[in-house]
Amino acid sequence: MTLQKEFNCLNRKLNIAITKIAKPYGNPNILAKYIAGQLKNRVSFRKAMKKAIELTEQANAKGIQVQIAGRIDGKEIAGVEWIREGRVPLQTIRAKIDYCSYKVRTIYGVLGIKIWIFIDKKE
Repeated sequence: MTLQKEFNCLNRKLNIAITKIAKPYGNPNILAKYIAGQLKNRVSFRKAMKKAIELTEQANAKGIQVQIAGRIDGKEIAGVEWIREGRVPLQTIRAKIDYCSYKVRTIYGVLGIKIWIFIDKKE
């Protein structure tokens, strides 16, 4: 009954479909939330990005690019840091690239996380 109140559909039937993600760390949304949780716990941004890249490599992605922008590690001036591993052909239209943009609120301010994952078309 609480979900129906949450979605304002008391008079309607609510159907929920749950699907299992085979390779969760091949999904940029899940990776962004993982990095956001690490940044909120004040883990070093470089360590969080490298760990995310390791997790994505286990999901058999061809390449990944992670970018974090804002007041990284509490610096006075905002900056942009990024890491790329493997191939991420952003100029190629036919390439299958999953993208996610995520904002996380830390004690220093808002940080923006962007993730690009290049997945082979065969999978």
